[in-house]
Amino acid sequence: MSLTERIMTAIGLMSGTSLDGIDVAVLRTDGHKIHDWGPVLSYPYERDTKIWVRRAIKAALEGREGGEEIAKAVSEVTTSHIKAVQKLMEQNHLSRDEIDVIGFHGQTILHRPPLDSASKGRTWQIGSGDVMAKELRIDVVDQFRMADMAAGGEGAPLAPAYHAALAKSLEHDQPLCVLNLGGVSNLTFIPAGANPADMVAFDCGPGNGLVDQWVDLKTGEAMDTDGALAAAGTVDEDTVRLMALNPYLRRKPPKSLDRYDFKYDAVKEMSVEDGAATLTAFTAECIKRSVALLPAEPAEWIVVGGGRHNPVLMEMLAERLDAPVRPAEDVGWRGDHLEAECFAYLAVRSLKKLPLSWPKTTRVPHALTGGHHHHAPWK
Repeated sequence: MSLTERIMTAIGLMSGTSLDGIDVAVLRTDGHKIHDWGPVLSYPYERDTKIWVRRAIKAALEGREGGEEIAKAVSEVTTSHIKAVQKLMEQNHLSRDEIDVIGFHGQTILHRPPLDSASKGRTWQIGSGDVMAKELRIDVVDQFRMADMAAGGEGAPLAPAYHAALAKSLEHDQPLCVLNLGGVSNLTFIPAGANPADMVAFDCGPGNGLVDQWVDLKTGEAMDTDGALAAAGTVDEDTVRLMALNPYLRRKPPKSLDRYDFKYDAVKEMSVEDGAATLTAFTAECIKRSVALLPAEPAEWIVVGGGRHNPVLMEMLAERLDAPVRPAEDVGWRGDHLEAECFAYLAVRSLKKLPLSWPKTTRVPHALTGGHHHHAPWK
């Protein structure tokens, strides 16, 4: 059987900007259709890893590339991901001979898309795919975003390819949106028929990131668990409207963001509860305003990512969007591990030189593949 036709078993890895840890997922695919979903695992980052990654983010934002922070963070992130793969394989009695490839997204410490067609952007995901391939003796694909940005694309989002594959199983006859609520919120508009070339995708605005920063500042906690603080607060709609003047919200897609592009300055004099409520409402408002940038209004919204666990945010979305809003589980998807599944899927597409991005998803000039292939020594 040729590589083009072969169904491959891939492990996908994703560690988001919340730094809570690593999602691991096994997928069987030919790069087009999803043939089977395998076991999953959530592997928490150790405290030292989080510390070094935060230092690396600070160094990257300040333009310091050669310091100890970056090198140490690369080592910590790589080791953590290797341990996560090993744990999943041990728990599920998988041998390396059963795995064709690992899709290693790496830990994002900086994402700066190009401001216009004349400028160059930059994306930086740390972690060594080469070390991982040698240690695990399994092929690894990493650096999924680099080719896209080198060609003038935004480098994000990359999930639309996988969203389209998932949507085909729904046999929808009206357009839908897949909404990912991670540190940043992003959407994939999928027309009826789920043709990837006709999709529109972009970052809407903040997801969980802005509220997480606020809660960390005020309480030292990592997040507003179950939206409890927002539920106890009052939304200041005037502040929401003021924050919504941000010019990014009017930019035409494709477009992408860094987690730290939006600030919570407008709520800094509020109580922790009112600030959480207002920032949560602003997140929902950014998503509502994204509808005006779509080819048509979606008939429904399917929500993935950690934000779907926040009942206050989900309720605000339902109030502001003129369509049903459903968590991924309602349509049989694994919402907590969907991004990890995505990078398993993209790794297989990368090996087969299939597109990972399109003009309407990242502004890349033509359908483009990507990823860097690290061969396992024994192969």
